[in-house]
Amino acid sequence: MDIDRRQFVLGALAASCAAVEPAGAEHAAPVFIGDMHSHLFFFGNNTPAKKPLGRSMAAGNATLVAWSLVGDVPWLRITGKGIKQKGQPRRGEAIAWFEDDLARIKQHIADENLKLALTPADVDKALAGEPHVVLTVEGATFVEDNTAPLAHAYELGVRSVQLVHYIENPLGDFQTEAPQYDGLTDLGRQVIEECNRLGMLVDLAHCTDIAARQALEVATQPLVWSHSSVTRTRQPNWKMPVWQARQLSLATAKLIAEKGGVVGVWPMRADVGATPESYAQRVWELGEWLGDDHVAFGTDMNAISRPAIASYADLQKVVRYWQKAGFPGESIHKLAIGNFARVLKTAMSARQA
Repeated sequence: MDIDRRQFVLGALAASCAAVEPAGAEHAAPVFIGDMHSHLFFFGNNTPAKKPLGRSMAAGNATLVAWSLVGDVPWLRITGKGIKQKGQPRRGEAIAWFEDDLARIKQHIADENLKLALTPADVDKALAGEPHVVLTVEGATFVEDNTAPLAHAYELGVRSVQLVHYIENPLGDFQTEAPQYDGLTDLGRQVIEECNRLGMLVDLAHCTDIAARQALEVATQPLVWSHSSVTRTRQPNWKMPVWQARQLSLATAKLIAEKGGVVGVWPMRADVGATPESYAQRVWELGEWLGDDHVAFGTDMNAISRPAIASYADLQKVVRYWQKAGFPGESIHKLAIGNFARVLKTAMSARQA
């Protein structure tokens, strides 16, 4: 990506003023959408019954979507200061929650006639336009005190594991509470090693900066930071407003990129602005900072209030915005789906028998 900020603004202005599609656009190959982090919940307003995943994906030509099971949701509450812990799982409770919720998720996927992305070949099919869902877990609470449950999760179809989320855990420090471990624990390191061995993509989102850096030292495969944004003006810490605490420093984002990883951008209104166009600008800008091989969509779909991106149809607006501005098609493909697909295939392909 060699379009500087001034060229981006000029291109964006041209896009906003364009009255017609670019010449030949009606004959252009479709741009498929990948999302490194999304949700549906079996309670509240954002349920599969109200928002069937197949229909949502089809509306935006989304063909590689990570559905993230929240591993600690029974022990969370929403407060005026964000999401906070309300309890601690007793032994066996976290794996029971994981298995029950995963069964519900897989049933909905089957009901929607969608397929799971289990192998690199499945990811290739998604790249070619066949919709696939990646099963992921947000917060590896279910491992408790050893790595054995990871193999069980793999057999159930999980292909990506986010280490930490919002509750105290035995793996490492998370961004929105005071640190306890000065980064990762020994078990946290072992979980990364086991995920690499099994062929599961490791997600560092919600890790503190030091925990993320330690993870990069341990990992033998590229890692992702599936959702939030990158700041180059401050060092995020747990005392900041939640959306700022959840940001990733540019220096650490560059380390993720140097290891072949990918950083996903969320559509948090307070962070990236209120429209698909403002989101498009932030994603493209991050591509300029890290290189266009290292940025992707990470919408946190259905878990953000009043987001700039509320549907996969909105992500197609992002793609059209870039196209009208005249940005390179290869770069658009990478950001839209290619980078997520590549890093996921890399992790899967590293599986050891």
